[in-house]
Amino acid sequence: MRRAAAVAAALLSVGLLFGCAPDEAAQTETPAPATSSPEASPSPSPTPTASPAEQAVAEMSTEEQAASVVMGTVATTDATTLNDYMAHGYGGFILMSENVPATADGLRDVTSSLVVDEGMPPLIAIDQEGGVVTRLPWDDAATAQTLQSLPAAETRTAFDRRGELVADAGANVNFGVVADVPADASSFIAPRALGTDPASAAERVTAAVEGEAAHVFSTLKHFPGHGPAPGDSHHSIPSTGMSLDDWQEADAVPFEAGIDAGAELLMFGHLAYTAVDEAPASLSARWHEIARDDLGFDGVMITDDLGMLASSGDAAYADPVANAVDAITAGNDMVLMIATSTPDTAGDIADGIAQAVEAGELPADRLRDAAEHVAALRLESAE
Repeated sequence: MRRAAAVAAALLSVGLLFGCAPDEAAQTETPAPATSSPEASPSPSPTPTASPAEQAVAEMSTEEQAASVVMGTVATTDATTLNDYMAHGYGGFILMSENVPATADGLRDVTSSLVVDEGMPPLIAIDQEGGVVTRLPWDDAATAQTLQSLPAAETRTAFDRRGELVADAGANVNFGVVADVPADASSFIAPRALGTDPASAAERVTAAVEGEAAHVFSTLKHFPGHGPAPGDSHHSIPSTGMSLDDWQEADAVPFEAGIDAGAELLMFGHLAYTAVDEAPASLSARWHEIARDDLGFDGVMITDDLGMLASSGDAAYADPVANAVDAITAGNDMVLMIATSTPDTAGDIADGIAQAVEAGELPADRLRDAAEHVAALRLESAE
């Protein structure tokens, strides 16, 4: 079963191994193998009471932990290229349109090639919202724009079907539950949102998570919400002066409902709520504290595509490696990189995270905590 605890046998192989947005083209050349510093030493040995994820991460070097918190992509359906890419030890892969053949059978061949170790499979994600953002042309379930005006039970039915299709394709994570509350119908997020106000959004977000539960891990996006922050985060960093109290009364409601329903991932948007933190939420320690401490989220916190930050026009976010280090430092457990990337970008990011730990710029226990959150979900997906 998908949600069963991972068996101890999965751990034996660990020591042997090592969106959300419209598509951005990536190059397809086969990357050179990543290198690890020979001086790197593994984490301290696990204690007898350690969880399976803690034991798995304790067997990883700093470089392996760093690679395990990276989710990247390479624009091809070639099985050898994909397998070589994942052999670098990346913890996740996002399927974009360039990775999706014409049939579900063809896509299963693609996703199978991404699994290097069956005992610790990667998080294979896809942006299958349905409607505006669709990767599976054969998804026949109702879209968010349709579901907005139907009873919540229809949302559960639609996402039960959508989750089944995603799982059948070999993915185990859907970046498909849009919990944003649109400010009005003209917002770019409006046709993708499940509700038009906090209460209706919360009801349908709950139903969507419940519908996917038997099939894939659910992701809530884009925390803390596009609604109050006008603009498209693919091209800028939308901002709002909304207070934390006002947010808690409105835009927080669907996210809290989705967390209570059991969503396993929470995607942080490149959105600046300046009254809470001047930094985008994806790089804000304060917003990660709010998610963990105030909303009680204990799953995997992942950034939206860091390539979007690089495309925002703000020179402060031009370096994807620096963005990734800042994102993990802030509290993310995984960084996602799509736009502006090459097949080497994920490796550069993993190297940069490891080097930041070695330099004392990123606390080793913060990276270890991130890797443990990711490992727990990967082990769960092995069952």
